[in-house]
This record gives sequence, structure tokens and C-alpha cells, in this order.
Amino acid sequence: MSEFTHFDEKGNAYMVDVSDKEITRRSATAQGTITVSREVMDAVLGRKVRKGDVFTVAQTAGIMGTKRTSDLIPMCHPLSLTNVQISFETDEEACSITAYCTAVTDGKTGVEMEALTGVSVALLTVYDMCKAIDKRMVMSDIHLVEKTGGKSGDFEF
Repeated sequence: MSEFTHFDEKGNAYMVDVSDKEITRRSATAQGTITVSREVMDAVLGRKVRKGDVFTVAQTAGIMGTKRTSDLIPMCHPLSLTNVQISFETDEEACSITAYCTAVTDGKTGVEMEALTGVSVALLTVYDMCKAIDKRMVMSDIHLVEKTGGKSGDFEF
């Protein structure tokens, strides 16, 4: 078997067989940041964005994104998520919004991709809702913060 788990000896992509793995509690948290202009930050914090409450809509979109991860990432297994939480932290001075997503499942494979997808979709939603004000927003630093459970054990960034 190759070093990469989604390729066979011939280099063909395939979905990893998790049939023999134990069902365990697994969780993952990811984060990412979007840097915005002062005008966007003021509109978001003042709830003056015409499309609605940015944080509520982005939170809902991020949760929906976690549930669609296997539709977007070809080798991801469809998972039954038991909990998803999306939260935001603002830095008014830096004009940045950091999104956090924690995904949990009782299953045979991890939820890192779901957490990363949730953060990405939440940030994309912030962009979509605010692009009429200013299109120069920058998404960055999307990464796994921590994961628990599974054969590979716990991870912390």
C-alpha cells in the first residue's frame, strides 16, 4: 500500500475501506479567518448588512456545509454527525472575523474534513453577504486546530 491512504499501489484513487474499524467518538475543530475593510466590519457589527444577520446566516451555512462534505470531497465517507457548532470571534482593530467549527460523530472515520468544510463555508458566506460593500476580503489560515478519537489518536495544532 502506498504512503497516501487514498491511492493504491498503481496510483489509482479509491475510498478507504473502514468496514473493520471500531465505532468510536470522534471530534474535530477547525478555524479560519476573513479580513475585511473597516466599512464591512462596521456593517457586520452594526447589523447593517442588507442581506441579513451575517453571523446567523454564516453559522447556518457552515452547519449545512459540514453535512454536505462527502458530496464535495470525492473520497470522504458520508458521516452521521451527532453535533456541529460554529462560532465567530471578531477583532475590531484588525478588522478580522475568525470562524470556528467543531464537528462530532460516533463512527468509523474522523470528522476533520467536516470541520474544515464548515469553517470554509461559513467564511464564504460572510464574503457573499458582504461583497456588495467591498469585494477585497481575504480568507486565510484555514486549518485543523484539534481532533480526538480514532486510530491515529489525538492531534493539537
